[in-house]
Amino acid sequence: MADVKDQETLVQMESSPETLQEETIPTEGAGKKGIWKNMPRKKRRRIIRLCVFLVLLVAAALILLKLFGGKKGGESQVVTDVVQYGAITSTVEGSGLTKAKSSETITLTTVGTVLDVLVTEGQQVTAGTPLFNIDSPAAETAVQKARSNVEGYEKQLSQAQKDIAGLNLSAGYPGKLMDVVTLNPGDTINKGDKVATLSDDTRLRLEQYYSYAYAGDIKAGQTVEVSIPALMTTIPGTVEAVHMVSRITPEGSKLFSADIVVSNEGALTADMVASAVITVGGETVYPYEAGKLAYYRTGDLTSTVSGTVISSSLVNYLQVSAGQVLVRIDGEESEAEIFTIQQNLETAREDLETAQKNLANCNALAPIDGMVIGLTMQPGEEIAANTAVVTISDTSMITVTANVDERNISYIKPGMSVNLDQWGTSGFGTVETVSLSSTVNNGVATYPITIAVDNTEGSIQVNSYINYTLVASENDNCLVLPLQSVRTVAQEDGTTINVVFVSGNRPENAIDTPMVDEEIPEGFWAVPVEIGISDNYNVEIKSGVEEGTEVFTQIQSAEAWG
Repeated sequence: MADVKDQETLVQMESSPETLQEETIPTEGAGKKGIWKNMPRKKRRRIIRLCVFLVLLVAAALILLKLFGGKKGGESQVVTDVVQYGAITSTVEGSGLTKAKSSETITLTTVGTVLDVLVTEGQQVTAGTPLFNIDSPAAETAVQKARSNVEGYEKQLSQAQKDIAGLNLSAGYPGKLMDVVTLNPGDTINKGDKVATLSDDTRLRLEQYYSYAYAGDIKAGQTVEVSIPALMTTIPGTVEAVHMVSRITPEGSKLFSADIVVSNEGALTADMVASAVITVGGETVYPYEAGKLAYYRTGDLTSTVSGTVISSSLVNYLQVSAGQVLVRIDGEESEAEIFTIQQNLETAREDLETAQKNLANCNALAPIDGMVIGLTMQPGEEIAANTAVVTISDTSMITVTANVDERNISYIKPGMSVNLDQWGTSGFGTVETVSLSSTVNNGVATYPITIAVDNTEGSIQVNSYINYTLVASENDNCLVLPLQSVRTVAQEDGTTINVVFVSGNRPENAIDTPMVDEEIPEGFWAVPVEIGISDNYNVEIKSGVEEGTEVFTQIQSAEAWG
């Protein structure tokens, strides 16, 4: 049997040239294709079956992944929270700039030369401590010039105030008006315009000459008798003054003069001829010659302002009394002039004050208790004008200026305690002021606050930034929810409200179809809530839902929780 089988195999091999070709040893340099063709058929079949198996295995894995793995990746979980009582604390954090609460800088506004420096930078000084000496002739000149300007404007103002009194132009003394100018309401009148001559005829003056033989016998105050030929009468008079002049007559007599004054009852006038007889030691003394009566005084009535005539009562030969208003003037221009002078005077006084302060700064004294900062002067150094030469800062008390956003400013009140930290150095402060004026940047309003800090130990650096933290508000027993549970939704009228989405049956206070930008799972209803304070994680719920209410927080994918 074995021989027969061997023979059949031999016959099959002889009749199959492919078999002979497959079993032929490949020649040197044959490619991969040649190797595959020369490989035995059984071996090739095993390789093919293995490849088919691997393909089927990969396909099965892909199907399983699609059926099970893919489904896991697409699953999501609805996360909810429950309204419950808890504690919440709202803090405000930020940074602000530290400054000395009290600081004074001394600036030299004129050039000068440093003579001596009496303190060093960083030295603690008390108010009144001498700081330095600077020689500045320019500072002395500036004071003199400023003082001269002040005096000039003061004189101008005084004169203008006197002038504006002439808005009601009145008689300075009693007398009679003459040479009057006709003025009508609405007429323009200028400063210095003459409107009338005012002659004081209540008294008349008579000049008389007497012989030097009576020098010393005729004195002021003596009573005389004045003869008026035109009236054929004699009236009493008085010697007002004696003048020891030296008038020589053609006859060679030497004369002195005397002023005689007589009262006018109304019948006397200027240019009347008169002579005064004086009794001296029982002897009658006559003047060398008769004289003429003259008004006691005469002057021009002039306007002291420019303006428009309101009314006028000027009439020739009108008898007026002292202070009687004769012309009324609208002095708008004069009032404007006074205002301008007052403004100039105020500026000149400020300039004088600045110049005097600058001169005093040449020999400066410490204005306050504090530390010397920024002193770099050396004796002999030239100081330029408008140079800040030294600053004295009281760093025992400092302030921190900070800005708080609109969400938290309502909780911050003066007196609240503040925790501070500056590069690891801790401190404490107190809210000193809270401003009601805001600044808006990028749609957010911020309000400045000031924090007062006791820095007696000097541990906090001034003119540097410091971190602050304060408790804006806190509640130890209130309803709370995670911040993610509360949403702000828009309503059809354009307003917005805060809501939470509660599960279960529709509450009575639920809102229909709120406008939200996310998918809300079925079975949750939007309920308006009033929120209070919040921290980084939770928010206070003041009203809208009760304890134990389940609310929607978020939808979480399987990758996030699987």
